[in-house]
Amino acid sequence: MNQTDIPPSLDEFGDHKKIIPAEVRGRFRRRRTWTQVALIVFFLFGPWIRFRGEQLFLLDIFNRKFHFFGWQLYSHDAPLIFLVFAIFAFGLIFITAVWGRLFCGWACPQTVFIDGVFRRIEIWIEGPYLKRRKEATTPMNRQKLGRKLLKWLLFVITSSAIAHSFVAFFAGSDVLIQMMSQDPRQNWTYFILISAITLIILFDFAIFREQFCLIVCPYGRFQSVLLDRLSLNIAYDVQRGEPRKGAPTQALQKTGDCVSCNRCVEVCPTGIDIRNGLQMECIACTACIDACDEIMEKVHKPPGLIRYMNSSGSSQWTLKSPRVIGSAVIILISVAIIASALIFREDIDVVVIRGRDALFQEQTVNGLTFLSNHFKLHIKNQTQKNISLKISGTSNSTALEIATPENPLPLKPGQDREVHLFVKFAKQDFNPQALTELQFHANGEVLNTKTIHLVGPAQ
Repeated sequence: MNQTDIPPSLDEFGDHKKIIPAEVRGRFRRRRTWTQVALIVFFLFGPWIRFRGEQLFLLDIFNRKFHFFGWQLYSHDAPLIFLVFAIFAFGLIFITAVWGRLFCGWACPQTVFIDGVFRRIEIWIEGPYLKRRKEATTPMNRQKLGRKLLKWLLFVITSSAIAHSFVAFFAGSDVLIQMMSQDPRQNWTYFILISAITLIILFDFAIFREQFCLIVCPYGRFQSVLLDRLSLNIAYDVQRGEPRKGAPTQALQKTGDCVSCNRCVEVCPTGIDIRNGLQMECIACTACIDACDEIMEKVHKPPGLIRYMNSSGSSQWTLKSPRVIGSAVIILISVAIIASALIFREDIDVVVIRGRDALFQEQTVNGLTFLSNHFKLHIKNQTQKNISLKISGTSNSTALEIATPENPLPLKPGQDREVHLFVKFAKQDFNPQALTELQFHANGEVLNTKTIHLVGPAQ
C-alpha cells in the first residue's frame, strides 16, 4: 500500500499514531488565539451571565423555555425556535461555500478546546513539541509520572468545568448552582449526567482528539457537497512550489519555491500533508499557512505558497455563487421573520378554548333570564416583570359580566396559568352575530384582546 493511502493518524500496521503537532507563530495564529479566547469565555461563562435579569443563553427543554440574549421564547414559539436553528444551519452552509471549512478550524468546540486549552496545558506541563515527542518514546520515571499526573489532574478539572457549563445551558445556571450546593444523592440524575459528560469530554479532548474529526464528525465527508469552484480552501500552490527541492526532476528543470522542509506537516493537528491536495482530514486551521510563510521569509521568498485560494488559484472570496446567494437569502428571511415576530410580540399570550361542558347555561334571576358561556384560558406572561392582569369583556349588543376565580390575575415573569372564565349576558339581548371581545390589561394598558363567539338558544 502506498504511504499516502494510509490515514495520517494510523501507522503502517493500522494502529493509532499519536499526533504531537509543532507550535506555530504567525498572523493567523494570533487571530485564532483571540477567536478561541472569545469563544471559550462565551462557552464557559455564557450560562452564568445575566441579561435583563435572565440567563444570557438558555435551552430549558424540560420547562419549554428558551432565552437568546434577552429574548424569551416558549413552547408555543416553536416556529421561531426552528428559524433560529435554521439560521445556524444555513449560516454554516454559507460560511463553507465562501471560506471552506472555516468553522472547523476557527469555531468548532472540538478545535477550540483542544487547541486553545488542552494542548496549552500539555505545553505548560510537559514542554514544547520536540521534548514531548522525545519523552513519548522514553520509559516511565518519577519525573515523567509526576508531570503526567499533574497534566491529567488539570485535564479532569477542565473537563468538569466544561461539562458543568454545558449542562447549565440546558438546566439553567441557578438550578445547577442550587444542585451543586446539595448532597449529590438528592440529584442523582444530574450528578450522573455531568459525570458522564465529564468523562466523554476527557476522553475526546485528551485522547481521541483528531480521530473525532476523521471518524465521527460527518462534516468533512459532505463538505464536497457544500463547496464549489469559487469556494476558498487552504491549498498548496503547485504551480509555484513544484518541483520542490530534492525532487528527482529538479536537475531537469528549475526548482520551485517549496524547499521540502515538511514544516507544514509538522504543525498540522491531523498530520496531513497539504501538498497532496484538498483532503477530508484538513480542518482549515491555517497552521500550515503560518508555518510555510515563516519558512518563505527565511529563504527570502514571497509568502503565500500555502494560502486560501479557490480552484482557479484566486485568493479573493466572492458571494456570486448560487449556493451562497441561496443560503444568504434564507438567512435574511429567517432573521426578518424572527425580528418582526419579536418586535410585534404581545406581552401576554392568550389562548381561548371553549369549555367541555354544555355550550351555554340558562339562569333566571328576578324574572330576567341570563345565559352564560364557559371558556378556558391559557395565559402566558412573556415579559420579565410581575403583572396584575385584569380581564374584561365588551360586546356591541349586550352588557357582559365576567366571572373568574381571580380578577385581576397575578402573573410572575414567564408564568403560564390556566384560568376558567364565565361570560354572563341577558338572553333578551343575545345576538349570535355580535362582536364580542375579551380584553386583558394591566396598569391601564390593553396588552391583548381576543374575539370570542357567544352561544345561546336558536332564535
